Amino acid sequence: MSGEAKPILVIGGGIAGITAAVEAAEVGYQVILVEKDAFLGGRVMRSYKYFPKMCPPTCGFEINTRRLRRNSRITVHTLATVEQVSGKAGDFKVKIKKRPRYVTGACSLDDSIAEQLTSERPDDLNLGMGTTKALYYPHDMAFPPLHMLDRDALSESDAQTLTKVAPAGAIDLTMTDEEIEVDVGAIIVATGWRPYDATKLDNLGFGQCENVVTNVMMERIADPRGPTGGKIVRPSDGAPAVNVAFVQCAGSRDENHLPYCSAVCCMASLKQARYLREHNEAARATIFYIDIRTIGRLEKFYYNLLADANVAFVKGKVAKITEDPGSKDLILDVEDTIAGHKPEQKFDMVILATGIVPNTVDVKIPFELEYDEYGFIDGATDVEGIYAAGCAKHPCDVSRAAKESTAAALKAIQCVNRG
Repeated sequence: MSGEAKPILVIGGGIAGITAAVEAAEVGYQVILVEKDAFLGGRVMRSYKYFPKMCPPTCGFEINTRRLRRNSRITVHTLATVEQVSGKAGDFKVKIKKRPRYVTGACSLDDSIAEQLTSERPDDLNLGMGTTKALYYPHDMAFPPLHMLDRDALSESDAQTLTKVAPAGAIDLTMTDEEIEVDVGAIIVATGWRPYDATKLDNLGFGQCENVVTNVMMERIADPRGPTGGKIVRPSDGAPAVNVAFVQCAGSRDENHLPYCSAVCCMASLKQARYLREHNEAARATIFYIDIRTIGRLEKFYYNLLADANVAFVKGKVAKITEDPGSKDLILDVEDTIAGHKPEQKFDMVILATGIVPNTVDVKIPFELEYDEYGFIDGATDVEGIYAAGCAKHPCDVSRAAKESTAAALKAIQCVNRG
């Protein structure tokens, strides 16, 4: 049946989308994978390590990249968005818009060309903490393995430089948006998530206190590929962060922000406390929490940290964070609800555990779908032929996202076979 079936469209090239794509393709189905960024990998590629194994995400990504490369049934469109969907299960008409990369791929480029440019742009991989040249390679395991040119950031003088130093045919500054129309039998929505906007948490000091960062920023800071080369240091002065507070439920489980639990924040903070301890044996981590929520086999990860004398757990919701103007140290207004007092302690740095917000809050799928009150695609929707997976559906970790994506691939296969 697979030879006769229409392709399956996968929207989103993070771990959920990649998993769905390779699982469907490896049993014989044509797949079109659409990703808005210049490279695949999504949030996973911006993480330093997975929990609970504490291995880098490049391990699993390398395997998936190999599966993508060797499977001719998968067509990958990066810098692409789905603009229109019409039709029904078994017969969807889809319009895709591709933004120009300005790099043709006709011949290889190297970073020595980029180094001859002066134009810079915010570093996407490192969440804007640092810059890259206007011509840049997204990261060392980028797929597709191509440089990207930010035309908006490129000065006219640098444009002239490129015409002189780049190999003939490697750069095309005349590229424009491209529109593609495809017929597909089923659609998998794996559009992923973004962190909650910490600037909305006025009481917690993000954007006001230099040494308050978010959990997603901490992933990049701890990573050797990150803005500090993997050194966990204070943004204000570059000094080692020795006494660090982790503030759980920063905006989550809060009727004024995200009323729901984001499922992964506790484990992420426990993991990051381990980063801190592994980087500096003298460092101390204090985790302020409402409840520590680890599921099933992840309990052991928590218990191991409980045994570490340099990791303290304080049950209490942080009400306010202020900054000592001289030292830039941070003062937390919080009550230890078990001990029944307010600890008076300054911290070098604070990590806010901000929650998961589905990307469908900002950009809806251009089709009549049901969303819940938080923007997640309603798991009970009865639109045949369109299936959600991972954080497009609800907050979840990498393991669960991969399992759900495999299930979505099976449903999509069943749909195109019926069509």
